[in-house]
Amino acid sequence: MNARWTVDAVLLDMDGTLLDTEKVYFDSLVAALNACGYTDDVVALCHSMVGLPGPACEAMLRDHYGAAFPLEAVNLAFLDHRDRMMRLGLPLKSGTLDLLDAIAAAQRPMAIVTSSSRRSAERNLTLAGIRARFDTLLTLDDVAQGKPDPELYLKAAARLGVTPASCIAVEDSNHGVAAAHAAGAITLMVPDMAPPTDETRAKCAAVLPDLNAVLALLQERGAL
Repeated sequence: MNARWTVDAVLLDMDGTLLDTEKVYFDSLVAALNACGYTDDVVALCHSMVGLPGPACEAMLRDHYGAAFPLEAVNLAFLDHRDRMMRLGLPLKSGTLDLLDAIAAAQRPMAIVTSSSRRSAERNLTLAGIRARFDTLLTLDDVAQGKPDPELYLKAAARLGVTPASCIAVEDSNHGVAAAHAAGAITLMVPDMAPPTDETRAKCAAVLPDLNAVLALLQERGAL
């Protein structure tokens, strides 16, 4: 019989977990690099950045392409492509609303824990229609180190007045799982752009196909 989980709070990644934005970011970066003349190994390089904060991605681009890399031009092309895609709508991942409704009904505190900037998080959650559901929002602007460092998760648990070990963390990326696990949270992964590595799987209480499966597991374990 599966052990029951004692859960005091639920910590949720945003991009790629609740919001179907990672493909928008990925396609926009590929398009921006191509527009600036970079075509070799672009897809593999962009895949390696999924789940990392913006400054870390910029450092990876400079390391890969050298000091002459036109970061400003690539950023402008990225933003132009991203904004054009987002004007078409910002969809939720399957099961997002049912999961959020169940967490609220169980009266569990919850927080967004994202490597995005606060400006980006506020915009995306608002565009997706779920900003009002969250009183607690932890972003890259709140910490010195983004994911895979555990600081975001540690600070989120502290903000909610609970221990990390009594938190469920839901993530979509390898870097996000590393952060949640290092903080001591019960970590669930719903893979989005990148599949879990063997190391990532070992850090997860479960790897699940979608948020509907997350909800079912939390109910099965008595967490909600």
